Amino acid sequence: MTAPRRKNVIYVTPDIERAMGMIPQSHYRIVTAKTPYAEELHTAYPDFVTLLGNTSATTDTPSLLKEEEVRALALNLDAGIVVFKNNTLTEATASEKEIHLLNPRAALAEKIENKVSQVEWLGTLAEKYLPAHSIKMGKELTWKKTPYIFQWAHGHTGETTHLIRSEKDVGDIHATFPERIGRMSTFIQGPSFTVNAVITGDRTLMGNIAYQITGVAPFTDYEFSTIGNDWSLTHSLLSDSELMYIEAMVGEVGSALRESGWRGLFGIDIMRDDEQNRIFLIEINARQPAGAVYESQLQQEFRRQGISGLTIFEAHIHALTDEHISQPIIPINDGSQIIQRVTKLLKTVSPTTIDALKAVGHNVITYNNEALNSNILRIQSDKGIMETHTKFNARGKEILTILIS
Repeated sequence: MTAPRRKNVIYVTPDIERAMGMIPQSHYRIVTAKTPYAEELHTAYPDFVTLLGNTSATTDTPSLLKEEEVRALALNLDAGIVVFKNNTLTEATASEKEIHLLNPRAALAEKIENKVSQVEWLGTLAEKYLPAHSIKMGKELTWKKTPYIFQWAHGHTGETTHLIRSEKDVGDIHATFPERIGRMSTFIQGPSFTVNAVITGDRTLMGNIAYQITGVAPFTDYEFSTIGNDWSLTHSLLSDSELMYIEAMVGEVGSALRESGWRGLFGIDIMRDDEQNRIFLIEINARQPAGAVYESQLQQEFRRQGISGLTIFEAHIHALTDEHISQPIIPINDGSQIIQRVTKLLKTVSPTTIDALKAVGHNVITYNNEALNSNILRIQSDKGIMETHTKFNARGKEILTILIS
């Protein structure tokens, strides 16, 4: 019996790193903007990586989709298009160019990620898993001498998450966005974690729980900005019962996603409140989470060592193309990455610093970004860099020393 032919996929992205959860090959091609890293990969996979003229700093996904080369390649290969995150402009551009976008609908992603509409979408799961919360307009905030979190409906990497801890913080929001709606939540403290998962037609495939590195200087100026993942800490920071609780949470959120029509990758961010000794759901990423690519690359290495199964990214592509998945997700227990973002004091990283990081064994990816808190450097290690919550181990301290020297 002949095996069914793999469905062809073209991943279109201005940032090729987002597409590198799988090796480019005949049924998985990448169209991307021209950057130094993309040129390296084009040299390695010339038949399967297509470079377009603009750099990732001057283009976006809809601009790439408008290129006739993308439509011609999709028609020639009878391929579906995958993007990092769908939105209304991307969706409209794909429709206009008559190319088949495989990602879930933009309106569904918006409903799930929006901090306000997410509460209604979650239904009873909101009360079960979210910290105590309410929906408020900016002008309705008050200060009762107890810190709390206020998040605008849309946010990215913690930039629009506010810790309200004084009358002044309340006054600032009253003055700037009095009519804007957000979600007010109880302030909790403790380690945060993230887990990627894939929704198929009949089940949820859970990836590996990673400790989430958040708000550490000099990597970012924002105290709630996610700057990295460490897969080596999970079992030392979380008990067996907490791991089972997170698995149940992923399963229930996954079922809600499937019932809404979601397919492919999503991610959830979790925090353990050390005061209550309780796990809370903090955020749902209705898209391919940024950490899924490196998780998959670590899984590829574990597979080379003899562990069978699929990477989380492979499962994502299979789910989007409705291919049957019979293998488990590859478990990993080590590896980390940390991101240097643009800060008020740090706009660029010197070639000498990059060479020094590579010399001690790290993989380093550079970005041509200038906006505050955007990525300029991604540092990846096959070993963990955290000793425990908020504390770097020797490997992490070495990275820090190189960056600030």
